[in-house]
Amino acid sequence: MPSYLSPGVYVEEVESGSRPIEGVGTSVAAFVGFAQRGPFDEPTLITNWSQFAGTFGDFVEGTHLAASVYGFFANGGGICYVVRVDDGATEGVDGDIGELVAGAEVQLGPYAVKPRPGVAGEISVEVAEVEGDDPPSDVFQLIVRRDGQVAETYASVTTKRSKENVATRVNAKSELIDIRETARGAAPARPAAQTVTLAPAAPAAGGAGALAPEVYVGDADRRTGLGGLEAVEEITMVAVPDLMSAYQRGLLDLEAVIAVQQGLITHCELMGDRVAILDPPPGLSPQQVRSWRTDQANFDSRYATLYYPWISVADPATSRPVLVPPSGHVAGIWARNDDTRGVHKAPANEVVRGAVSLQTQLTKGEHDLLNPLGVNCVRSFPGRGIRVWGARTLASDREWQYLNVRRLFNYLEESILAGTQWVVFEPNDDALWARIRRTVSAFLVNEWRKGSLFGLTPEEAFYVKCDRETNPPESVDVGQVICEVGVAPVKPAEFVVFRLSQLTGGTGGIDE
Repeated sequence: MPSYLSPGVYVEEVESGSRPIEGVGTSVAAFVGFAQRGPFDEPTLITNWSQFAGTFGDFVEGTHLAASVYGFFANGGGICYVVRVDDGATEGVDGDIGELVAGAEVQLGPYAVKPRPGVAGEISVEVAEVEGDDPPSDVFQLIVRRDGQVAETYASVTTKRSKENVATRVNAKSELIDIRETARGAAPARPAAQTVTLAPAAPAAGGAGALAPEVYVGDADRRTGLGGLEAVEEITMVAVPDLMSAYQRGLLDLEAVIAVQQGLITHCELMGDRVAILDPPPGLSPQQVRSWRTDQANFDSRYATLYYPWISVADPATSRPVLVPPSGHVAGIWARNDDTRGVHKAPANEVVRGAVSLQTQLTKGEHDLLNPLGVNCVRSFPGRGIRVWGARTLASDREWQYLNVRRLFNYLEESILAGTQWVVFEPNDDALWARIRRTVSAFLVNEWRKGSLFGLTPEEAFYVKCDRETNPPESVDVGQVICEVGVAPVKPAEFVVFRLSQLTGGTGGIDE
């Protein structure tokens, strides 16, 4: 109490009984991958694409970090942290990455063919006859195989100067090879029926070959890799798009990829406030993704998600469509959804901005196989564009199978944690417990009013218990204050069913 020593009117500022809790941010992403330049030693805050390009450089063919960050901002993302990892292509902290070196050219008649930069595996190219009766003599098929499996087919191509010219078609669409005409002057004769095998593309200049998974896991003390993200509390989602770039370039095998993904999930589980966005290996069919998910990537975590298939975007570096893993664009969709609807709304049925096509067009039957496994599919719908069509975690526990439930709890836990720091060292008595109840209840009422919690009344939506029952004398004696909070989260309408019936009079009706 202040001391009043002379007559007069005095004004005192008195604190209210409760202190409001402010909701924390939910839309901060983190990306780990390869970059053209930039620091290795710590996460770097990035707020727009120009800032990323100025710090880490532009698009580098054969890597996915730049395209993923670009997709994040294009889809509504606002803030992210970037951690550059060393792929063995550079020396020193701020060296520039060497250009990815394509495999040697192989002659195919009047054309020279080579693998595109970053393409791994055995690539073969076959010139075959066109099916049908009496085809034109200059028309042929070009079949591209990867590890013995047909990957691309170009039917009815020609050497003539037209839109069906083999070089024009292949260079516009192929993800595996480049082809150029070596003859000068008039249109050359078509190549003879034959098959050639191409040497795989080499790693980046100066590359050391195999890449250890520990490069991604990093070290918390040196602020490298995933370990560097432990010091940044506001991160809520983490993606490692260049994990698949390393796999494509032969720097990591599939077993190492799984190890890094498990390390990413472990990081998110230990932090408890962020969710991992995983990418599948490229080029997998729906059946292969199902086998990969059940036999190899059999993760079971409420802090991880998986999106399939890869998406095709226009690459500003080459002005041609290029396939990229979906994680960067998905992170931007999460941020956009949080801004427009709130973290309680499932980030699905949202358009993927910048996507021009999908690596695999899924059918409903294929989707039926993948959705129960927690694989969130990206699908193309006529007239509605390319959309994210799934919102599940990789948890087997049904209470945590929906992504928005996990992220809502992260948001509530972090908000309550940050908003009740004033409690520490306060007298541990009934008055403090009452103030805690009022503070937390006021925050949850606001969340209920925004539609984040399920229930017609606040009493149905949540409860807050902090009294002598939750704080017995033995807890008070050791300096503990225990507040029990229960909430009913809103779950998405994943399966919408309309039952139609025909009335006796012949008028159609709908039974709700």
